[in-house]
Amino acid sequence: MNDALWIADVFVENVDPNVTRYAILSHVWDTRGEQSYQQVLALGQKTTLSNVSSQVSGKARRKNASAISILDSPEMSAKIRGFCAIARQHGYALGWIDSCCIDKTSSAELTEAINSMYLWYRKADICYAYLADVPDDPNSAPYSPSPSEYLLEAIQNSKWHTRGWTLQELIAPENMLFLSQTWRVIDSKVSLADVLERATGVNAAILTGARTVESTSVACRMSWASRRRTTRVEDEAYSLMGIFGVYMPTIYGEGRNAFLRLQQEIIKTIPDQSIFAWG
Repeated sequence: MNDALWIADVFVENVDPNVTRYAILSHVWDTRGEQSYQQVLALGQKTTLSNVSSQVSGKARRKNASAISILDSPEMSAKIRGFCAIARQHGYALGWIDSCCIDKTSSAELTEAINSMYLWYRKADICYAYLADVPDDPNSAPYSPSPSEYLLEAIQNSKWHTRGWTLQELIAPENMLFLSQTWRVIDSKVSLADVLERATGVNAAILTGARTVESTSVACRMSWASRRRTTRVEDEAYSLMGIFGVYMPTIYGEGRNAFLRLQQEIIKTIPDQSIFAWG
């Protein structure tokens, strides 16, 4: 795992997802952009320097008082703060977000991250699916044990279901909680399986773990992705590698050739002739 965001303040490098307990976020990227690894790293360094400066000058800390956290900074995005807050509330010390935990200036790290993404979501102790376009139900009682019809309809119509990368983020995690735009827990993937099947076409039995994704034909898996979109054309292919259990170098700029390479890797890896009927 390239870098994991420590819920307290700093990045922890080279975390092994097989032996580490961590939370992970699934979300739709903001069209205005997300904070990058470099931006969060710089903010962490700025916060550290501020704490050191305050200690040296004697202005800030009484004995046993806490230092300022990066999460208290108004420069930290609301999404990162929201994710860290709920993860910390649920007892997690480590969290991972694709937008700020990958150094995308390194092509080697980016390739490793994309090829490992499905595994990271699979190995996460919990995945939070943040639905920024799903408001709380104004008519539901606080802490209602089950989502209302209003919420179920909003979940089914969420933009989250239309994005390419969120398909593997839906399928891979064993434990997944869906959150409203205010970071309120709506329900689990297992409990919402029928609603999610209607929204995505992914069989509820796969979402509950009763069936494995490998038990589904290549053509069926391709159909799940057919109505989803990615910002970069190459990601139409790269976002599906984990679904098919294949690995290949990422070459941004290759365009539609990425999908041809994906099909070639699938043919070499999975003995399923249904791929030739697809499309």
